[in-house]
Amino acid sequence: MPNIKIFSGSSHRELSHKIADRLGMELGKVVTKKFSNQETCVEIGESVRGEDVYIVQSGCGEINDNLMELLIMINACKIASASRVTAVIPCFPYARQDKKDKSRAPISAKLVANMLSVSGADHIITMDLHASQIQVRRGGRTLGSGMLEKHIKVPCKKANV
Repeated sequence: MPNIKIFSGSSHRELSHKIADRLGMELGKVVTKKFSNQETCVEIGESVRGEDVYIVQSGCGEINDNLMELLIMINACKIASASRVTAVIPCFPYARQDKKDKSRAPISAKLVANMLSVSGADHIITMDLHASQIQVRRGGRTLGSGMLEKHIKVPCKKANV
């Protein structure tokens, strides 16, 4: 059984601390910084090999920067051989752009869900989906429906995110 590690993105460190305190744990060591060209750099400061990793990062505030930081953190943990990576996203970024409302319009929420999946997220926990149709396609099939109506935490491969 893998151990659990909780990491915080820079969007809402206070929430991350409250979650860790509630679980009787400490937050994992992570350093985030910006290069001079505003690229995000993330360094995971401890081993996550074989661990069950939770990354808390909200999709509010500087949405694009926070999303990119989350994607990089997920990928860094996967590359470092984490057993599972779960993204805890209280406010799902681009959730209002969940359907095609005019021709040539993107479905940005679906794009974000796909990016999370491709970066290596095994699970996604979220609390603020605009609508239940935010879905991910993996292996040619549509995944689930109504995540929060039935579940709090569900595998990304079997449910909406």
